[in-house]
Amino acid sequence: MNKFFKYFLAVIAGALVSVFILTMGFFMIISSLASSASQEVKVKDNSILVLDLNGAITERNSNDILADLTAELTGSEPSVGLNQVLKAIKQAKDDDRIKGIYLESGMPSTGYATIEEIRNALLDFRASGKFIYSFNSTYSQKGYYLATAGDKVYLNPEGMLDFQGLAGSYTFYKGLLEKLGVEVQVFKHGEFKSAVEPYILDKMSDPARLQAEVYLNSMWNHILNSISASRGLTVEELNSAASMVPVMLPGEQLLDLKLIDGLRYKDEVISELKALTNTEDNDDLNAIGVRAYSSVYLPKEKKKGLEKNKIAVIYAEGAIDDASSSGGIDSEELSRTIREARRDSSIKAIVFRINSPGGSGLGSEIIWREVKLAKETKPVVVSMGDYAASGGYYIACAADTIIAHPTTLTGSIGVFSIVPNAQKLINKIGITTDRVVTNEFADFPSLDRPFNADERRIMQAYIERFYEVFLTRCADGRSVEKEAIGKIGEGRVWSGENAIGINLVDKLGGIDDAIAVAANMAGIETYRIVELPEQLSSIEQLMKSFSGNATAKIMETLLGEEYKVLKTVKSLENAYPIQARIPYEISVN
Repeated sequence: MNKFFKYFLAVIAGALVSVFILTMGFFMIISSLASSASQEVKVKDNSILVLDLNGAITERNSNDILADLTAELTGSEPSVGLNQVLKAIKQAKDDDRIKGIYLESGMPSTGYATIEEIRNALLDFRASGKFIYSFNSTYSQKGYYLATAGDKVYLNPEGMLDFQGLAGSYTFYKGLLEKLGVEVQVFKHGEFKSAVEPYILDKMSDPARLQAEVYLNSMWNHILNSISASRGLTVEELNSAASMVPVMLPGEQLLDLKLIDGLRYKDEVISELKALTNTEDNDDLNAIGVRAYSSVYLPKEKKKGLEKNKIAVIYAEGAIDDASSSGGIDSEELSRTIREARRDSSIKAIVFRINSPGGSGLGSEIIWREVKLAKETKPVVVSMGDYAASGGYYIACAADTIIAHPTTLTGSIGVFSIVPNAQKLINKIGITTDRVVTNEFADFPSLDRPFNADERRIMQAYIERFYEVFLTRCADGRSVEKEAIGKIGEGRVWSGENAIGINLVDKLGGIDDAIAVAANMAGIETYRIVELPEQLSSIEQLMKSFSGNATAKIMETLLGEEYKVLKTVKSLENAYPIQARIPYEISVN
């Protein structure tokens, strides 16, 4: 018995010590992060800007210490904000202390429109005469596309380069749901509204396949033409190289195909960078990262802090009112932000940056109303990111001008509703249900029985009514007849380049183009940018993360791409009845 208590106490003591060590380690890391954030950053002469983009790239940087901590503990790359990256590149162009950029972008986790935005900024940087050297041991296709904006693209002698064309990957859950005994009851309007297909089919429908072929080919042609201009290769040569599956080719053959400029080890690249910056071999390179450099003050920079005129850049990133999503769009909070910007007389124009696959139909309507009201007061220009489709287009359509990247996925004007019937599942595990009602539809909808004919009629009528509202919003916003929108609607997804020709988008470009258009419309030459919604402080963000999103962030970090599948299935539990959403899982390599 004495031994039992001895071992028992030893286990308790060990557990307490472990908790104490973990707690101390946690606060030490937080203190370290907070301390590094508060230190003044200085840039030395003959420095290089290091763009390490081998991780997630979000629309804007956050003060999320928990996300940084999770990345630190798991050994993954912390996310970086697109706004940080663009600011750093633009600032480095005019900073005499920065001689060039060293780019590591082998495995970026983002969409092609975000890659396009950074790539264009890099091309503008090169126009200053400064160098860009890219190196990685492995290039994904997106990473390679970004790297081709540089002067040199270097690869490890035994590395791999993925450049073999675009493929859209779609995940289907019908088989899983059938095994569980769950029937998915679908109501939709839109021949191409394929967001429901993962739950009722085991492969793509013909309309879904057609729309995917159209926008993928549009994106691929744009990518080929862009690389052609940078690398001096013809589109035919690039397509021929892609058909040879470069990821399996030896480095020497990649050199022969002129896809890369050299095979190098990292130390050899560093030696070249030292030569370019007049750094002695025994000295370290003067290098600074994006996070640090984006907070650096440029002495020669025009002072805009005292400018009375402002342009508000309002960010809308993620699914609309998706309770299962971490960092999604809260329609009430976003509409409040737009309303406050509308009422602020110092804000002369609004740039509405949208990177959203859509979501709740009601949430989209709530945000649309505030965009419409804002447009009546001051110029509103939409800048589309990787996605601005379905609900994402709904909240954009009321703007004065819509600007998208050629590789943006947009449109998808259609709505649907998914209501699961789990009767077979609960019966399978021995559960039955019964009910008493006072009125015919008192228990509508129910998840433990199928819809009857009258209920299906009511639900479909609800869908049709909301689709008409959606069409009306788009027609009014684009100043065309509803019939014209109907012909290009039906839930069909378009690339930004496709969307120009069918009047869904006004211009191709990025966020800087949108800001320039907004300033011109407002008639102002000098202004300062304010980014909204205002971000929480590091401590506030930490407390928010612990209160709700800590588990989601950790799961997302640990599971990676698989987390998206889990999140999609989970979202069925909380989905608003009417959804205006792009196909759930469009994953373009």
